[in-house]
Amino acid sequence: MKSDQVKKGMQQAPHRSLFNALGFTEEEMGKPMVGIVSSYNEIVPGHMNLDKIVNAVKLGVAEAGGVPVVFPAIAVCDGIAMGHVGMKYSLVTRDLIADSTECMALAHQFDALVMVPNCDKNVPGLLMAAARINVPTVFVSGGPMLAGHVHGKKTSLSSMFEAVGAYAAGAMSEDEVREYEEKTCPTCGSCSGMYTANSMNCLTEVLGMGLRGNGTIPAVYSERIKLAKHAGMAVMEMYKKNIRPRDIMTKEAVLNALTVDMALGCSTNSMLHLPAIAHEIGFDFDIAYANPISEKTPNLCHLAPAGPTYMEDLNEAGGVYAVMKELADIGLLHTECMTVTGKTVGENIADAVNKNPEVIRPVENPYSKTGGLAVLKGNLAPDGSVVKRSAVCEEMMIHEGPARVFDCEEDAIEAIKSGKIVAGDVVVIRYEGPKGGPGMREMLNPTSAIAGMGLGSSVALITDGRFSGASRGASIGHVSPEAAVGGPIALVKEGDTIRINIPELKLELDVPEEELQRRRAAFQPREPKVTAGYLKRYASLVTSGNRGAILQLPEEKERDLT
Repeated sequence: MKSDQVKKGMQQAPHRSLFNALGFTEEEMGKPMVGIVSSYNEIVPGHMNLDKIVNAVKLGVAEAGGVPVVFPAIAVCDGIAMGHVGMKYSLVTRDLIADSTECMALAHQFDALVMVPNCDKNVPGLLMAAARINVPTVFVSGGPMLAGHVHGKKTSLSSMFEAVGAYAAGAMSEDEVREYEEKTCPTCGSCSGMYTANSMNCLTEVLGMGLRGNGTIPAVYSERIKLAKHAGMAVMEMYKKNIRPRDIMTKEAVLNALTVDMALGCSTNSMLHLPAIAHEIGFDFDIAYANPISEKTPNLCHLAPAGPTYMEDLNEAGGVYAVMKELADIGLLHTECMTVTGKTVGENIADAVNKNPEVIRPVENPYSKTGGLAVLKGNLAPDGSVVKRSAVCEEMMIHEGPARVFDCEEDAIEAIKSGKIVAGDVVVIRYEGPKGGPGMREMLNPTSAIAGMGLGSSVALITDGRFSGASRGASIGHVSPEAAVGGPIALVKEGDTIRINIPELKLELDVPEEELQRRRAAFQPREPKVTAGYLKRYASLVTSGNRGAILQLPEEKERDLT
């Protein structure tokens, strides 16, 4: 056992004295020590129930012969952090979570781990940590929130943000907004649409690191408690068989995740997190992989905000496995990949059934023949940009309009809500990238304001920042290189014509090359927005959005470039 390094032999007598202080029995000292990484806290709705999940995992581990030991991981609520300085601290927690979990697991020599995450950066951060630590590991999330109900219609968090935009446009009263406020988020759990948290929990299933239902069983269902107990039992089976994360999270598994992402219509943030996870296993993931995979992968689901169905509906329809089975039947998945069940992907999904073809379209009747995400390139985004194609209305798939340029999110929101943005405009929000933000803030407030004011089918938004999974419309993020490093987005001027062609995967600034060269020669980098604390260190190490905003030392970046 790995934990013998801190439990056995005369040299470890001091260590054992500290285990005695913890109340370990002699019997427990002879068993595998399983770390339960608890993301429980009382500020994130998706995490307020994780104490119950953790207790169920502990029972499963103990029943299967292990000794469960809980330690914490942090998590930020993106909804509460939205629209102010707090959002600068969201993405950056992914790497803090990975680093701190690595420290705890290796400092105390755990034999195995069960990760209990739920929300946006928490899930990928722990997947990154699992790849680094590489001891038998199972994931079990806290599960999605049930949809809200307002006037007989299901709602989710994106409905709430759009209600604020509708109020600003005079289309909704304060009392109507208050009703949404009180009814939109009715239970604990990760927000009820296919936003980033649920996207990553579903992709954890696809990667093979979570049991069936990990991404879709609602947080308030007792079935979630059973799943947690089975996760505790499963990790002990993995320990006995010595199945480790790097046996599971292979290049083929990551490509499976990207394929299912396209079918589900996941958040654009998966295009930040999959490259970062891939980096931990030594796979140099290029976001441009999205386009050839999207070209052959049908989009089968339109969950909120893209459509009227929610995570609870996907769960009832057969869940992630039913989507995977549709794709495997036409040869789009690597079915030989190992999973935490000890079986292959193909074995796991063999009996999966699509129980509702309205929620999960069969492959012969997709929403579209191409996947939910697309990577656009052109002289405005030479290294790429990302759009959730499945959430863009038909009339905005091709768009041309004047640039309305803002150097921060707050200025753009003020212009939108004061009526200064009109149909046809292309809103450009820059200096919000990983380095320039720093922290690559999500732009849910401006996209929701645009939608709420009735401009969702006539105004595009482009940023070197990113979007919430709750964003919809022609929202193009992750523009790389970002403005802070002199990317072309820094050279855009008010009134320049921008051309968007999603079917042709193009994002172009209609300015002569000679003029761009003149602007480039005159470009002066902006002064850093943050000059102290963790964000200063983060900004000095972070790479561009197209590389997953991973952290690298200067010499590592230089080596990659050569």
